[in-house]
Amino acid sequence: MNMKNLKMNTSLLNNNLNVQKLEGLHPWLITGFCDAEACFYFSITKKNCKTGWGVRPTFHITLHKKDQALLELIQASLGGVGKIYKQGKDSVQLTVYSLAELINVIIPHFEKYPLITQKRVDYEGWKEVLDLMNSKQHLTIEGLERIVGIKTFMNRGISNTLKLAFPNVTSVKRSVFVNQGNIDPNWLAGFTSGDGSFIINTYKTSRSKLNMEVKLEFKLTQDLRDTELLKSLVSYFNCGGITLRPTALDFRITAFADLVNKIIPFFDKYPIEGVKAKDYADFKLAVEIVKRKDHLTEKGLEELIKIKAGMNTGRV
Repeated sequence: MNMKNLKMNTSLLNNNLNVQKLEGLHPWLITGFCDAEACFYFSITKKNCKTGWGVRPTFHITLHKKDQALLELIQASLGGVGKIYKQGKDSVQLTVYSLAELINVIIPHFEKYPLITQKRVDYEGWKEVLDLMNSKQHLTIEGLERIVGIKTFMNRGISNTLKLAFPNVTSVKRSVFVNQGNIDPNWLAGFTSGDGSFIINTYKTSRSKLNMEVKLEFKLTQDLRDTELLKSLVSYFNCGGITLRPTALDFRITAFADLVNKIIPFFDKYPIEGVKAKDYADFKLAVEIVKRKDHLTEKGLEELIKIKAGMNTGRV
C-alpha cells in the first residue's frame, strides 16, 4: 500500500515525541507490546455535515486494571499523549483521539520502530486514513468511499449500516506482511510482556515417588496469520517448537536446559514489564526449585504448587 507523506505540524503539540531521548520504556519494547495489545481503529458514523458521515480515528491499548501502572508508563514514554479511562469493572484503556497527537506522536514512533506482526497491515490502512483526513479528503464523497473501502479489511470489517450506505464501495483486499528484518530483543521483551506466558504445569504420575510430575514452559501465542513470525522464533532462540491449534498457534519451550540457559538469561537482560514481570519472577523461583531437585521432595513440591496458584490468573 503506497502512502503519501503526512503533513507534520509540530506546533500542534508542546511535547512532541523524540524517540531517541525517551526516558521511559525502550521504544522497541513499546512497539513489541503494541504488536501484542494495541488497536489501530477508526469509526465512521452519521454526522450533520456535507457528506453526512464523520470519521474518528483512535489508537488504544486496553489492559487489566492491575496493569494501569504499565499503561501510565507507556503513556509517559510517548510524551503524555491521550487519556487513560476505566473500561468496565476490571479494565483500563489508554486512548489517543487527538488527530494532532496521532499524526505527530503515534505515527512517527511506528515509522521509526515499526510493527512486525500482521497488525502492521491494520496500521498501514489506519495511517492512510489519517493521511486522507490530514488533507481533508474525508470531507469529500470520494475520500469517504476510500476510507470505507479501507475499513473493509481492518479489524471486524464494516457494519451492515455502512454496507447499505455505501453499496458501490469496493472492498480492499487485505495484504500479508512479511517481516524481513531482524527481531530486536527489546521488541521481543515487549511482545512477551503482552502475549507471553510463563507456566508451571503439574501432572499426576505413577513414575514419581510423590505421584506428581512438574513441567515448566515458556509460551507465546498468536493468530494463525502470524505463523511465520512465530516460526522465526525457533531460529531466534535456537530451541523450542510450534504447536498448531484450530485458530491459533503456540511457540513453546519446555526443555529445562533451554529455559535455564536461554530464556532466563534473555529476560534477565531484556526485562518483562507490567504484572507479567511478577509471573516471570515466580517462574524463576520455580526454575531454581527444579534445578535443585527440590520438587522431588514434599516440601519443594508444596512450594511449587503454592507459587503456581499465585501466578497468571491466580495473581491478586
